[in-house]
Amino acid sequence: MSIAADSLTDRFGRRHTYLRISLTERCNLRCFYCMPAEGIELRPRQHFMRAAELLTIARTFTDMGVRKIRLTGGEPLVRSDAAEVILGLGQLPVELAITTNGVLVDRFVDTFRNAGIRSVNISVDTLQPDRMERITRRDHFHRIMANIRLLLDEGFHVKVNMVVMRGVNDDEVTDMVEWTRSEPLHIRFIEFMPFNGNLWEEDKGVSMSEMLARLTERFGVDRYERLIDRPNDTARNYRLSDGRGTFAFIAPVSEPFCSTCDRIRLTADGKLKNCLFDHGEADLLGILRSGGDIAPLIRQSIFAKHAVRGGLDTAERFADPVLHGRNRNMTTIGG
Repeated sequence: MSIAADSLTDRFGRRHTYLRISLTERCNLRCFYCMPAEGIELRPRQHFMRAAELLTIARTFTDMGVRKIRLTGGEPLVRSDAAEVILGLGQLPVELAITTNGVLVDRFVDTFRNAGIRSVNISVDTLQPDRMERITRRDHFHRIMANIRLLLDEGFHVKVNMVVMRGVNDDEVTDMVEWTRSEPLHIRFIEFMPFNGNLWEEDKGVSMSEMLARLTERFGVDRYERLIDRPNDTARNYRLSDGRGTFAFIAPVSEPFCSTCDRIRLTADGKLKNCLFDHGEADLLGILRSGGDIAPLIRQSIFAKHAVRGGLDTAERFADPVLHGRNRNMTTIGG
């Protein structure tokens, strides 16, 4: 039986219908903006949600009003029972999607289809193989690109996520947009964000306005158009006038979208996080394992959500390494 419709509404009137679930903290890449160079502590398996526990928690959220679930990691497909979990979640009354680095996608195409997944996000930060190896500390460029081709050929809606970093890959923004001219891809430029261990500095970021200026310089202001965004969309969407795909900007640093946020996150170890930038967490797995009802804790946690970026509500607080250093690193949060 459904719980009250306002269960996932916070004190600012934002209703949360989109849950991102991290299946694992582990990853088969080592992207420096996501994982510290020394890696992360590999904790015993009992610290993390078992498949049945994950499905129970997810079902509680759908009873409370969640209508979309996106699977993340780490790399979600390295989890040994990933197919079982994906198929189980596919039975829930939600739109199911996944974000992956693309390395293992060819092994899961049938699983995606059988679970009802139609949209797949692939993380690709560069179109240059040698640069990809430097960013990810692994050599999987050609496999990832082949798997993007596979997904397109199989009729999936494919988004490509690019974290834009000054002096690392920002010179490729216009090349990425050019890619959307010939392919039905949907590129999403994500501003470099601060997390524990990723050595973020403000001047390493590239703002949405700067990226748009570069696009205007290359293509001309009349060669691309602004699209209508969906309600609660974090991305500002555009299309080349003759493009088969689209491109968009996710700009939580320069242009936060907190006032319309409808997203919450469940970490692989069963903690509810209201915001990527909030170091506070609610231990849903602990309550579940003790035989308790997790719904009241979910309500309490979401109601207390901060208005802006996990309480980092000024530029000074957001840039303070002590404050954002209290948070997890990205791979242990889930994208």
